[in-house]
Amino acid sequence: MRILAVPGSLRAGSYNAALARAAVELAPEGVEVELFHGLGDLPPYDADVDGEEAPPAVEELRERIVAADALLVVTPEYNGSIPGVLKNAIDWASRPRDGAALAGKTVAVAGATTGSYGAIWAQQDLRKVLGVAGARVTAGELPVARAQLAFDDELRLVDETVRGRLERHLLALVAEAVPDLVAAA
Repeated sequence: MRILAVPGSLRAGSYNAALARAAVELAPEGVEVELFHGLGDLPPYDADVDGEEAPPAVEELRERIVAADALLVVTPEYNGSIPGVLKNAIDWASRPRDGAALAGKTVAVAGATTGSYGAIWAQQDLRKVLGVAGARVTAGELPVARAQLAFDDELRLVDETVRGRLERHLLALVAEAVPDLVAAA
């Protein structure tokens, strides 16, 4: 099974990208987590250029989503919601409507912030946007509050409680996306 992890931040020192990298390390046995770092390469969504051939960065995003069995989208919280670059990626992945990469795709959400609430508002908005786009969003979020305490200076996830929560979050995603894989384990 393959999960595509999409960090919703472009920042080099992003705790959300670090959380997505931790998912690679903590993936259940038999599950591969791949990272997508191309949000910054996507042009703003424009229906006029989204025809038979979309821009190459958009084609790559769509192909990687289609090839994955599930997605883990990790969002920071900007002004109480999701970042524009992440919303833009969802807009591209939700088109064309009759064959969109996100249609029916199982998605789990997570988020990290240095504040006290773990990007919970952004995760709630993300769940809504993904659902409207046609994705099957799993129950629950994974809020990581005070992320600066959960990661070390090299942005490795060192908080054992958060590590355990991430492992359980990934297992729930796998169970939702490929129930037979979990039943066989």
